[in-house]
Amino acid sequence: MQIVIIEDEKLAANYLEKMILKFDNNIKVLAKPESVEEAITWFTTHKEPDLIFLDIHLEDGLSFSIFEKVSVKSPIIFTTAYDEYAIKAFSLKSIDYLLKPIQQEELNRSIEKYREWNSANTKEINIQELYDLLSAKNPNYKERFSIHVGQKIRTISVDDIAYFYSEESITFVVTNDKAEYALDYSLEELGEMLNPKDFFRINRQYLIKLKAIKNIHVFPKSRLKIELNPPAAKEVFVSIDKITRFKQWLNT
Repeated sequence: MQIVIIEDEKLAANYLEKMILKFDNNIKVLAKPESVEEAITWFTTHKEPDLIFLDIHLEDGLSFSIFEKVSVKSPIIFTTAYDEYAIKAFSLKSIDYLLKPIQQEELNRSIEKYREWNSANTKEINIQELYDLLSAKNPNYKERFSIHVGQKIRTISVDDIAYFYSEESITFVVTNDKAEYALDYSLEELGEMLNPKDFFRINRQYLIKLKAIKNIHVFPKSRLKIELNPPAAKEVFVSIDKITRFKQWLNT
C-alpha cells in the first residue's frame, strides 16, 4: 500500500508515519506535504496513492482547496484536533476520521476499514460532495476564552489577544494589555479554533496574531525574527520550514 500524509506539523506527520509503519512496515509513505500548495504540486507531478491521510486545516487554508486545483480520487482518512461541526460529514462521506491526538488502536482500525472498503470494490468517494457539504457550513471560530484567575473565572475576547506561547507543556495567552494567563488548550488545538487569517503558528512555541507583529527583522540565510507587541520574553523566530507559508499568510 502506498500512502500520502498531508499535515502541516512536521512532528505530527512523522509520528503518524511511525504509527502507520508500526501497524504494517510494508506500507510505503510516498510524501508528507505540509501545505495546500505543496500538496497541489505533489499531486500534479505524481501518480495518486492508494490512501491519503489528510489534516483538515492547513496553515495556508482548508485542505479541501487542494481538490479545487487537482483531481484526486484516492480514498481519504481525515485527521483533526478540533472540528466538531464536520465529524458527521466525515463519517458519512469518507473512509474514516481520526481525532488528534491519534491513538494506535484507532489508527489500526482505520487502516483495516480502508482495506475492507477497498476489497469490497466500494463506490469511489465523491470528494466534491463532501467539500460542498462542509463548505455549506462556515467554521465557528472561537470568539472568547474563559480563564481562571484565582477563585474567579473571567473571559477574554479573541480581539484582545496578541499571541499564545507554550513553555514546559503549558500554554499561555498574552493579551494586548500585557496580561498573561494559562490555558487548557495546546497550540495545535488553538490553531484549529482560531481564524487562520488572523493567527499563524510561526514555530513550535508561538501562535501569533497578525496585529501583534510590530516588526519583522531579516537575518542571514533568510531567517526571520518577529518583534511582537507586547514584547515576548525571549527572541522569537519563524521556523525555517514555515517561512514560505508565513510570507504567504502576510500577503493573504
